[in-house]
Amino acid sequence: MRTGQLYRQVRDRFRQAGLATPDLDARLLVSAALGVPVADLVLREDAEVTQEAAARAGTYEKLRLEGMPVGRILGEREFYGRRFFLNAATLEPRPDTETLVDAVLARTDPQQTGIMCDIGTGTGAIAVSLLAERPGCRMIAVDLSEEALQCALRNAGHHGVGERFYPVCADYMSCLRGGLDWVISNPPYIRSSVLAGLDREVIQHDPILALDGGDSGLEAYFHIVTDAASLLKPGGGIALEIGFDQAGDLEKQLRHHGFVAIEIIRDLSGNDRVAVARKA
Repeated sequence: MRTGQLYRQVRDRFRQAGLATPDLDARLLVSAALGVPVADLVLREDAEVTQEAAARAGTYEKLRLEGMPVGRILGEREFYGRRFFLNAATLEPRPDTETLVDAVLARTDPQQTGIMCDIGTGTGAIAVSLLAERPGCRMIAVDLSEEALQCALRNAGHHGVGERFYPVCADYMSCLRGGLDWVISNPPYIRSSVLAGLDREVIQHDPILALDGGDSGLEAYFHIVTDAASLLKPGGGIALEIGFDQAGDLEKQLRHHGFVAIEIIRDLSGNDRVAVARKA
């Protein structure tokens, strides 16, 4: 079998199964099975495929058709132009969350120095992306899961920011003392009552700890905003990813704790995605 034939077979099966992005999924999985860059698939159209590579592609195809996301199959996911390793304790970083990174970068100088704190860091995708773009900053990366922190530390080292990345296993910011310049988080914000209705690729493969926002979907925000109000320096910033219908509740909460210059930022789909504010 040749590379082009293998790719088209996988692609066509994904199309028949009604996958949302069959062509892209096929390219990613076949290129990984062959051990070549995605861009080289076309160049290798007539190259012979080894039995080992064909078998690996078959395994990947089967897992994808069973509902496993491509990132979980490959053990990594792209975010903000970088590849991040995943494990069972980490949420797969989503493109929408890049809006959160953009919001912080737009409100900081490239020469910015100081201490940022990422709550619920997971893979470390947000923290590592910010450190890579702001080389004068340091990052405290907090997560309740030691397994997630191990993954985040691996990603920080892989992208060359490990010396400025400080993993902390804790519940929110309970162990921190203050003096922070930024608090950033993509916390769990899905209401417990709607978890069962999520797409099977999410509910079966992402950790519930990173999804479940309690009965109101706002429980994590109560903790983070309260802690941030006492731990941020005057003028320090807070940036939170939010659900599409949570902006009003977050604005009230931020005002209640003395935050000013509150902004709600929309993602590329036009949905409210990020709340940003400053400590007075």
